[in-house]
Amino acid sequence: MLVVDDSALQRRVASVLLRRWGYAVHEATSGEEALRLCSEQRVDIVLSDWVMPGMSGLEFCRAFRALPRDSYGYFILVTSNRDKGAVAKGLKEGADDFLRKPVSPEELRARIIAGERILRMEAELMQKNRLVSDTLYALQQIHDSIDRDLAQARQLQQSLVRRRQHDFGLAKVSLLLRPSGHVGGDLVGFFPIAQARVGLFALDVSGHGVTSAILAARLAGLFSGAVPEQNIALTPGAKGQHHARAPESVAMQMNRLILDEVESEHYCTLLYADADLATGRVRMVQAGHPFPALLRKDGRVEFPGRGGFPAGLIENASYEGFEVDLSPGDRLLIVSDGVTECADPYGHELGEAGLREIMQDIAGRRGEDFHEALIDALARHAGTPEFSDDVSAVLLEYGGPTAS
Repeated sequence: MLVVDDSALQRRVASVLLRRWGYAVHEATSGEEALRLCSEQRVDIVLSDWVMPGMSGLEFCRAFRALPRDSYGYFILVTSNRDKGAVAKGLKEGADDFLRKPVSPEELRARIIAGERILRMEAELMQKNRLVSDTLYALQQIHDSIDRDLAQARQLQQSLVRRRQHDFGLAKVSLLLRPSGHVGGDLVGFFPIAQARVGLFALDVSGHGVTSAILAARLAGLFSGAVPEQNIALTPGAKGQHHARAPESVAMQMNRLILDEVESEHYCTLLYADADLATGRVRMVQAGHPFPALLRKDGRVEFPGRGGFPAGLIENASYEGFEVDLSPGDRLLIVSDGVTECADPYGHELGEAGLREIMQDIAGRRGEDFHEALIDALARHAGTPEFSDDVSAVLLEYGGPTAS
């Protein structure tokens, strides 16, 4: 507490009262002396006369407010001036309260208690702000750590698709995988079944984020080309050889595995294709995945398929396979619903009609260039390069026996 007055009697009276009420009191005879004292030590409440020689109480108040402080200081001006304009000016310069002379002890104590209440509220608010700041800092640290982990998880997920394209001689396969966030539930891939025969798969786990990505990675391991013994699309044969399961049997195996072994509410859509590159015949199965798109050499686009339930939803679900015959120059595109359900700014989905138009427009592109052109077209349709769902695709470009 600081009492500022050029009158020794007035300082003495106020100081005696304040000390009697339990306050530690400092005294100053002028505004200049009070300002030096406030620069050297913390003062919470100031009781200052307005009219003093040299620096007035109002000028001292203005200078007091300009001092660097880590907490608020409550300033009471004591005046005999009853002009409302003078009071308004004092408030404008930074005073919090006024006492009129002669000052009664009861009013002085009431004003001091009011000032203490405001300072206490300010201290509580500062403490809460510090708590909020500390919490936000801790959350930011956690967010940064999670962000780094997710960035690494994205790299790991992308590494699951080690080969983005491969030339099998009779055909070329290229892959597209673009999560909508750090990681996603889509995965695509291919593996050799036998000479001139390749398996293609595209799967999409429901939901987004880490849990979907983890399940997608686990399911993708079921189509491993490096470890055929673990590949659910293959069965062991004589002399270390492996034979292909029928595509519909692969979907049933996937459905059963998710229901029996994956303790999660997630399910998965799947399109699996067994392509005989020597003949151009492709046997496929759908489990809730979008219909494949067949771009014929002459520019026609077809959407063959049988539909089917997603894997992991219905016990003992049955699936029906279907076949298409590719001629040299034909291309088979397998896409996720992030493509067909890509919406424009008005909410209109691309659909099969939109995909057909895009495929015909970019028919002159090949391999990864085809995928880049597809992404560019989707971005134009959506009005943004940031998609709300994962985008993935498998492109099989068939050359036929003449290509070898």
